[in-house]
Amino acid sequence: MAWEIVVGLETHAQLATRSKIFSGAATAFGAAPNTQACAVDVALPGVLPVLNRAAVDMAIRFGLAVGATIRRRSVFARKNYFYPDLPKGYQISQYEEPIATGGWIEVPGLDGADAPARRVGLTRIHMEEDAGKSIHDAALVGSDVTHVDLNRAGIPLLEIVSEPDLRSPAEAAAYLRTLRQILREDAPFDAGEVALSRSPGFQRWTLTDDEREVAADDLLEGVREVVAALDRDEANLQPAH
Repeated sequence: MAWEIVVGLETHAQLATRSKIFSGAATAFGAAPNTQACAVDVALPGVLPVLNRAAVDMAIRFGLAVGATIRRRSVFARKNYFYPDLPKGYQISQYEEPIATGGWIEVPGLDGADAPARRVGLTRIHMEEDAGKSIHDAALVGSDVTHVDLNRAGIPLLEIVSEPDLRSPAEAAAYLRTLRQILREDAPFDAGEVALSRSPGFQRWTLTDDEREVAADDLLEGVREVVAALDRDEANLQPAH
């Protein structure tokens, strides 16, 4: 039986604001641990988050760059889950009413200069805050200790969710390469801060085991490795019910 791999990607890009999305705390990279987390970031009693206008402007600019529909009304909500580096117990994010919907990324053809480009649709573009960072490195904190750095708590992120339009490792990498170029040229994002969640599967089939991650230093090469590994793993597939 021939398989058709189907891939959609969720990409998180850090908006290059000088302060966090709901507080005035700084976002400078490389600061000493827990020196850029204020009362709002750690949700102390009585604090009130105030939305960073610059973050909204950047999100709108990106939406316009990819042909998305900018919504006149967008809503933030609490996404409740436990992370040890998320002291308030919830993340402020968007879902039902994101800042933008639709749009596309035009991916260049993969079969030479004359190959036609194809559009990868975007489902949604929404804003949210980042959590902190748990440090498990035994060389830094010891084998039985985990340290928490809250400097990243409240960093403004833009989540870009694609349609499941990608069909190969090469296409996934080409999509991200184009997306990275748009983020660098058409909107003021921190090009060094890009995180990725992938949702690979197979048409009409589902994986029997958990999603896997293939470690790689380079983001694009890592995506190619993840998708290629799933493409080879036909033996672990079972029909979806």
